[in-house]
Amino acid sequence: MKKLTTPLKVEDLKDLKAGDNVTITGYIYTARDAAHKRLVELLEEGKELPIDLEGAIIYYVGPTPAREGEPIGSAGPTTSYRMDSYTPQLLDQGLLGMIGKGKRSQEVKDKIVEKGAVYFAAIGGAAALIKKAIKSAEIVAYEDLGAEAIRKIYVEDFPVTVVNDAHGNDLYQSGRKEYLQWLKEN
Repeated sequence: MKKLTTPLKVEDLKDLKAGDNVTITGYIYTARDAAHKRLVELLEEGKELPIDLEGAIIYYVGPTPAREGEPIGSAGPTTSYRMDSYTPQLLDQGLLGMIGKGKRSQEVKDKIVEKGAVYFAAIGGAAALIKKAIKSAEIVAYEDLGAEAIRKIYVEDFPVTVVNDAHGNDLYQSGRKEYLQWLKEN
């Protein structure tokens, strides 16, 4: 198990390979498509973003309301492709990590390689396990979006798997090839 601490540096990611299991400790942001759209609109208008993306990780999640005494509610990953039209611009702003579920577009995978970034998958359906790794959460932008507001969360040993590494490897493609090979042999 490899361990990462935020903020990330390109050097932290160069040895990661698709399929590696990783834990993350530090501050990360939450954001989904509505927040991504607003961030990119600000960039297109030449305005400053409400968050610093240099070395940051964005977790694609819209958590449920927190219960009394807890920092966050259920916090399972959402499907990543909905952010694909916005991701290249955010990677250009220094974003180095994304956490979600599902495949990414070729454009996003190419930009990940160009920037030395990484796309991680969190386990869908394991929101309760993931929630235990989240120690604090505060809304830092777009409160009007409710569950989709941008939150800055502190995580300890947040479990993820590398799907798209900085070298162009894709776990969804390599895993499928390995499985099909296994089927042939068995």
